[in-house]
This record gives sequence, C-alpha cells and structure tokens, in this order.
Amino acid sequence: MAEKIDQQAINEQARSDEESCRMESKELRRKKRIKCIVLFIIVQIIQTLILSLTVMRVRTPKVRLGTVTFPNLVTGTQFIPYFDLTMMAQIKVKNRNFGPYKFESTNATFTFQGVTVGHVLIPEGKAGFLSTEKVSVTLNMSSNALMPRFSRSLGSELGAGVLTLNSQAKLSGKVTLMLVIKKKRSAQMNCTLAINLSAKTIQDLNCR
Repeated sequence: MAEKIDQQAINEQARSDEESCRMESKELRRKKRIKCIVLFIIVQIIQTLILSLTVMRVRTPKVRLGTVTFPNLVTGTQFIPYFDLTMMAQIKVKNRNFGPYKFESTNATFTFQGVTVGHVLIPEGKAGFLSTEKVSVTLNMSSNALMPRFSRSLGSELGAGVLTLNSQAKLSGKVTLMLVIKKKRSAQMNCTLAINLSAKTIQDLNCR
C-alpha cells in the first residue's frame, strides 16, 4: 500500500514538473517573440530616420558660373573708357537631391557696379538626381548703359587691365522624390568675375 502511495506521489510530481517545464517554455517563447517585435520596431524607426535625413531630405540646388570664354572683347583706355564684349559661359546647376530637379527658364543679369550691362536667358531644364546640369549661353555686354558718372571708375579698371563684373540669377523649380513627392526649391547665383583684359580670360571667379 505504501509503495502505491509513493508511486502516485512520484507520478504527480513528474506531471507537475512537466507542466512547469511547459509553462516555462511558453513563457520563454513569449518573451522571445516580444523581443523580436521590439527589435523589428527599432530597426524600422532607424531606417525611417536614415531615409528622412538622407534620401527624403530636400536640399536647395546650387547654380554657378562654370567655364567662361570671350570670342570678342574690345575696350577703350583709361581716358576714353568703354567696353564691348561677347561672352560664352557655362552655367552649372548642381542638384544634391535623390530625385530630379526641374527648373523654369529665367534671366541671368550681368552688372557693373550695380548697373545692368547685359543679360541672357537660361532655358528651362532638368538636373538629374545627384548630378550637375550644364547649360551653355552666349551674351553680349557693353558699357552703353553706363552713365557718365561711371567713366572714372571704369577708366580706372581699364587702366589696371582688369574689368570686374557681377552676375545674378534665380532659378525656380521643383525637386521630385520617390516619383510622387514634389518640393519647391529656388537656387540663387551671385558671382563676381574679374576679367583679365590683356589675356582675355577670367582672372578670378568667385560665386556664393
């Protein structure tokens, strides 16, 4: 009789241990599943942050003057100051976005001490993602628009052999991301050109 009671107690203890193991196994699986879900959510958050800071971030494109040549350049002297020149220039539109930048046509204006001496049309175009679009333009500039009060400063520059001009332009357009997201962005050009008159080349070009 005692042996039957002992055997029954042993069986009950074994069943209890087995149920306890099953419960512990279920608990471990549940905790593991929760950890996997949490890890997945963290990875998704990190990926979203990376996309928002890189691919989905919209940067303002840059527009600058590139290569400049002068097929024709005629100037006067310090005492009879004037200039008449033809300039061939390369305008570069640098797109720093992970999507194309489509811009509208606009005018680039060239000035001498704030007075317009020439302008040229920049046609509409598109710069691909992470690329630079190069637009070639040709324009004529002369001192005809300058009033007599500029004669002294122009004569001084001609006497020194360096003519300084400024150029400005504003491009308006849209950056397209993921084929559907469109963001408006404007690109500004503000460059100073120092033209070496004897060499008929750009001595210094500073854009910002």
